Amino acid sequence: MSVTLTVNGRRRTVAATASTQLLYVLRNDLELNAAKFGCGMAQCGACTVLVDGQPVRSCVTPIGTVKDAKITTLEGLDSGTSLHPLQKAFIAEQAAQCGYCIAGMLMTAKGLLDENPHPSESEIRLALAGNLCRCGTHNRIVRAIARAAKEMSP
Repeated sequence: MSVTLTVNGRRRTVAATASTQLLYVLRNDLELNAAKFGCGMAQCGACTVLVDGQPVRSCVTPIGTVKDAKITTLEGLDSGTSLHPLQKAFIAEQAAQCGYCIAGMLMTAKGLLDENPHPSESEIRLALAGNLCRCGTHNRIVRAIARAAKEMSP
């Protein structure tokens, strides 16, 4: 069976069943490796991508449920010629240590800023509550998101 998905603005057809988890299709079939397998139970956030602009845990999302949606991964966040302001802010604030959680953090942050372009620190922390970072760079991550929000504001 094949399923067609719209990922990072491109229609892609993969040989998979509708029950195949989105994370496996992204990584194994489409070679988009930013989203990571962390816990496999939607509890760590390492696999977070955007589905129609909303953060979704791809490790527990069957592709049959998102075949008509617009899926965005970290690879689709930049414009192709320059980094997204969130990516620039994460670099400036040195928010990534090992980097395993960062794609999920960035995609969660993108979902937050699209919905709330001027979040308070507590709103940022609340949005990130389900994303785990074992390296302990949460404070830098929060600063990076706040920085990006300021830079993105008109």
